[in-house]
Amino acid sequence: MSDKHKLLFVCIHNSARSQMAEAFLKKYAADIFEVESAGLEPADINPNVVAVMQEVGIDLSQKGTQDVFDLFRKGRMFNVVVTVCDQASAERCPIFPGMTRRLAWSFADPGAFRGSHEEVLQQTRAVRDQIEAKIMDFVAEASHIDYWIK
Repeated sequence: MSDKHKLLFVCIHNSARSQMAEAFLKKYAADIFEVESAGLEPADINPNVVAVMQEVGIDLSQKGTQDVFDLFRKGRMFNVVVTVCDQASAERCPIFPGMTRRLAWSFADPGAFRGSHEEVLQQTRAVRDQIEAKIMDFVAEASHIDYWIK
């Protein structure tokens, strides 16, 4: 039985933001968290996300996506559920039994970026960096015991 906190990142397609957040949390706090990601309407992982994550040494090329409602139906339990999409979409997420915290972090959707390939990559890098910074702040905050007893 794991004594790690179970955390789920959720976005629309589980193709970009939630995948990046999951990867960064695994990188910075695998000793504290058991982490997964899922989507409301799962799709293939965004190739631009794979490319920009590779730039920072994280390989998502073989990563699959999963449906948040499948996890819910299976009775999966998470201590923390973090939505990384817009508020309206976040409200569609199921409430998992046993959940102690629900957080909403809004990031721009790389799937909606337009422009040249390089412009889209630049915008995707910006979101990647925002997510990494948010994860680092979260890990620092979550490492304090009083975070879990509020």
